[in-house]
Amino acid sequence: MKPLEDDVILELFRDETTRNSALERLISKYQQRLYWHIRKIVISHDDSDDVLQNTFIKIWKGLENFKGESQLYTWIYRIATNEALGLLRQKQRNQTTSIHPIEYELSKNLESDAYFTGDEIQLKLQQAILTLPEKQRLVFNMRYYDETPYEEMSQILETSVGALKASYHIAAKKIENFLVNR
Repeated sequence: MKPLEDDVILELFRDETTRNSALERLISKYQQRLYWHIRKIVISHDDSDDVLQNTFIKIWKGLENFKGESQLYTWIYRIATNEALGLLRQKQRNQTTSIHPIEYELSKNLESDAYFTGDEIQLKLQQAILTLPEKQRLVFNMRYYDETPYEEMSQILETSVGALKASYHIAAKKIENFLVNR
């Protein structure tokens, strides 16, 4: 199935007879990119699958009200990001028996994750990223791994370009310090 432009997918969605096809096309186009975006946030493969499924459910329910004030891609990524962060917050609230912060738990999950295929250096980098505050972690992942332009990131995270550049710079320095001192 050849990926369609977002405006064509939206047009298909507006027609009751092609609505399901539109969703299939949207999932086909964005599933892999969204999975990896979510995976960098929640770390776990199983959690990523759950968040991805919830993301597509929210997209399906909300697409009818999509006004086009932003790009469809931006809107979808915002939903995925919010769902992933929501899962982490829920895990943190439910974490009553552990004295460790959620980032520590994510780091431990990463070490034991059968789906993690990185070498020791990649593991150290991921552990360094997990030491960052939530927003810096998001910005670093989106810029470093996905090469997301700051303007696009600004729309997804609803933050100014200047603040994102500062967050990325600070995050990169913290990661560098972590890697040098370990």
